[in-house]
Amino acid sequence: MENVSQIVQKVRQAHWRVQRQWIGLFLLGLVAVSMVAGIYLNITVRATLAGHEIQLLQSNLIDDRQGNSDLETQLAGLNSVESMRSRAKALGFSPAEPEDITYVVVSGYTPKIAVDMSQPGAASQGQSQKPMLLPDYTESLFDWVTRTLASSVPAGSQP
Repeated sequence: MENVSQIVQKVRQAHWRVQRQWIGLFLLGLVAVSMVAGIYLNITVRATLAGHEIQLLQSNLIDDRQGNSDLETQLAGLNSVESMRSRAKALGFSPAEPEDITYVVVSGYTPKIAVDMSQPGAASQGQSQKPMLLPDYTESLFDWVTRTLASSVPAGSQP
Protein backbone atom coordinates (compact mmCIF):
# COMPACT_ATOMS: atom_id res chain seq x y z
CA MET A 1 0.00 0.00 0.00
CA GLU A 2 2.96 2.20 0.61
CA ASN A 3 3.94 1.87 -3.03
CA VAL A 4 0.57 3.12 -4.17
CA SER A 5 0.69 6.08 -1.81
CA GLN A 6 4.20 6.90 -3.01
CA ILE A 7 3.03 6.83 -6.65
CA VAL A 8 0.03 9.02 -5.85
CA GLN A 9 2.27 11.42 -3.95
CA LYS A 10 4.72 11.56 -6.88
CA VAL A 11 1.89 12.23 -9.34
CA ARG A 12 0.59 15.01 -7.11
CA GLN A 13 4.04 16.44 -6.80
CA ALA A 14 4.66 16.18 -10.61
CA HIS A 15 1.45 17.71 -11.91
CA TRP A 16 3.33 19.11 -14.85
CA ARG A 17 4.09 15.52 -16.03
CA VAL A 18 0.41 14.82 -16.65
CA GLN A 19 0.04 18.10 -18.49
CA ARG A 20 3.08 17.24 -20.60
CA GLN A 21 1.53 13.86 -21.51
CA TRP A 22 -1.75 15.50 -22.54
CA ILE A 23 0.09 18.11 -24.59
CA GLY A 24 2.16 15.34 -26.21
CA LEU A 25 -0.96 13.36 -27.13
CA PHE A 26 -2.61 16.50 -28.51
CA LEU A 27 0.45 17.31 -30.61
CA LEU A 28 0.67 13.71 -31.83
CA GLY A 29 -2.98 13.88 -32.94
CA LEU A 30 -2.35 17.25 -34.58
CA VAL A 31 0.65 15.84 -36.48
CA ALA A 32 -1.40 12.81 -37.62
CA VAL A 33 -4.26 15.02 -38.86
CA SER A 34 -1.75 17.32 -40.58
CA MET A 35 -0.12 14.37 -42.37
CA VAL A 36 -3.48 13.04 -43.58
CA ALA A 37 -4.44 16.54 -44.78
CA GLY A 38 -1.07 16.89 -46.52
CA ILE A 39 -1.45 13.55 -48.31
CA TYR A 40 -5.00 14.48 -49.35
CA LEU A 41 -3.81 17.85 -50.62
CA ASN A 42 -0.96 16.19 -52.56
CA ILE A 43 -3.34 13.72 -54.24
CA THR A 44 -5.80 16.52 -55.06
CA VAL A 45 -3.07 18.66 -56.63
CA ARG A 46 -1.81 15.74 -58.72
CA ALA A 47 -5.33 14.95 -59.95
CA THR A 48 -5.91 18.60 -60.82
CA LEU A 49 -2.63 18.79 -62.74
CA ALA A 50 -3.45 15.57 -64.62
CA GLY A 51 -6.90 16.92 -65.51
CA HIS A 52 -5.39 20.18 -66.74
CA GLU A 53 -2.86 18.29 -68.85
CA ILE A 54 -5.65 16.16 -70.36
CA GLN A 55 -7.60 19.30 -71.24
CA LEU A 56 -4.50 20.82 -72.82
CA LEU A 57 -3.85 17.67 -74.88
CA GLN A 58 -7.50 17.56 -76.02
CA SER A 59 -7.27 21.22 -77.03
CA ASN A 60 -4.08 20.49 -79.00
CA LEU A 61 -5.81 17.52 -80.65
CA ILE A 62 -8.74 19.67 -81.73
CA ASP A 63 -6.36 22.34 -83.05
CA ASP A 64 -4.40 19.72 -85.01
CA ARG A 65 -7.59 18.27 -86.49
CA GLN A 66 -8.71 21.73 -87.58
CA GLY A 67 -5.28 22.38 -89.07
CA ASN A 68 -5.44 19.09 -90.98
CA SER A 69 -8.89 19.98 -92.29
CA ASP A 70 -7.61 23.37 -93.44
CA LEU A 71 -4.69 21.73 -95.23
CA GLU A 72 -7.00 19.18 -96.87
CA THR A 73 -9.23 22.02 -98.07
CA GLN A 74 -6.21 23.87 -99.51
CA LEU A 75 -5.02 20.65 -101.20
CA ALA A 76 -8.46 20.07 -102.70
CA GLY A 77 -8.42 23.62 -104.06
CA LEU A 78 -4.96 23.13 -105.55
CA ASN A 79 -5.99 19.80 -107.13
CA SER A 80 -9.22 21.14 -108.63
CA VAL A 81 -9.57 21.01 -112.39
CA GLU A 82 -9.59 24.79 -112.82
CA SER A 83 -6.48 25.25 -110.67
CA MET A 84 -4.59 22.44 -112.42
CA ARG A 85 -5.59 23.78 -115.85
CA SER A 86 -4.45 27.34 -115.03
CA ARG A 87 -1.13 26.12 -113.58
CA ALA A 88 -0.54 23.89 -116.61
CA LYS A 89 -1.16 26.83 -118.98
CA ALA A 90 1.21 28.98 -116.91
CA LEU A 91 3.89 26.30 -117.33
CA GLY A 92 3.31 26.18 -121.12
CA PHE A 93 1.29 22.98 -121.37
CA SER A 94 -1.69 22.62 -123.70
CA PRO A 95 -4.34 19.94 -124.19
CA ALA A 96 -3.15 17.00 -126.30
CA GLU A 97 -4.63 16.67 -129.77
CA PRO A 98 -5.08 13.25 -131.42
CA GLU A 99 -2.20 13.92 -133.80
CA ASP A 100 0.11 14.76 -130.88
CA ILE A 101 -0.33 11.31 -129.28
CA THR A 102 2.21 8.62 -130.06
CA TYR A 103 1.60 5.04 -129.00
CA VAL A 104 4.58 2.83 -128.28
CA VAL A 105 4.33 -0.92 -128.87
CA VAL A 106 6.42 -2.94 -126.45
CA SER A 107 7.22 -6.45 -127.59
CA GLY A 108 6.60 -9.18 -125.03
CA TYR A 109 4.29 -7.06 -122.90
CA THR A 110 0.96 -8.65 -122.12
CA PRO A 111 -1.57 -6.39 -120.40
CA LYS A 112 -3.41 -7.67 -117.38
CA ILE A 113 -6.77 -9.20 -118.23
CA ALA A 114 -9.71 -8.02 -116.19
CA VAL A 115 -11.43 -10.72 -114.19
CA ASP A 116 -15.07 -11.26 -115.15
CA MET A 117 -17.03 -12.66 -112.21
CA SER A 118 -20.40 -12.65 -113.95
CA GLN A 119 -22.07 -15.87 -115.03
CA PRO A 120 -21.11 -16.98 -118.51
CA GLY A 121 -23.74 -16.12 -121.10
CA ALA A 122 -25.83 -14.02 -118.71
CA ALA A 123 -24.47 -10.73 -120.01
CA SER A 124 -24.85 -11.73 -123.64
CA GLN A 125 -28.45 -12.88 -123.16
CA GLY A 126 -29.43 -9.79 -121.19
CA GLN A 127 -31.12 -11.90 -118.50
CA SER A 128 -29.94 -13.51 -115.33
CA GLN A 129 -29.94 -17.26 -114.94
CA LYS A 130 -31.39 -19.03 -111.93
CA PRO A 131 -28.74 -20.36 -109.61
CA MET A 132 -28.34 -24.09 -109.86
CA LEU A 133 -28.99 -25.92 -106.60
CA LEU A 134 -28.40 -29.59 -106.10
CA PRO A 135 -31.48 -31.64 -105.20
CA ASP A 136 -29.91 -32.48 -101.84
CA TYR A 137 -30.24 -28.83 -100.85
CA THR A 138 -33.82 -28.37 -102.01
CA GLU A 139 -35.32 -31.35 -100.15
CA SER A 140 -37.19 -30.69 -96.89
CA LEU A 141 -36.80 -32.80 -93.76
CA PHE A 142 -40.29 -34.21 -94.21
CA ASP A 143 -39.49 -35.26 -97.82
CA TRP A 144 -36.24 -36.88 -96.70
CA VAL A 145 -37.95 -38.88 -93.90
CA THR A 146 -40.69 -40.01 -96.29
CA ARG A 147 -38.14 -41.07 -98.94
CA THR A 148 -35.99 -42.88 -96.38
CA LEU A 149 -38.92 -44.77 -94.89
CA ALA A 150 -40.23 -45.68 -98.34
CA SER A 151 -36.85 -47.05 -99.39
CA SER A 152 -36.43 -49.11 -96.18
CA VAL A 153 -39.79 -50.88 -96.52
CA PRO A 154 -39.66 -53.94 -98.89
CA ALA A 155 -41.78 -53.61 -102.04
CA GLY A 156 -44.14 -56.55 -101.29
CA SER A 157 -44.93 -55.62 -97.71
CA GLN A 158 -46.73 -52.34 -98.30
CA PRO A 159 -50.16 -52.17 -96.61
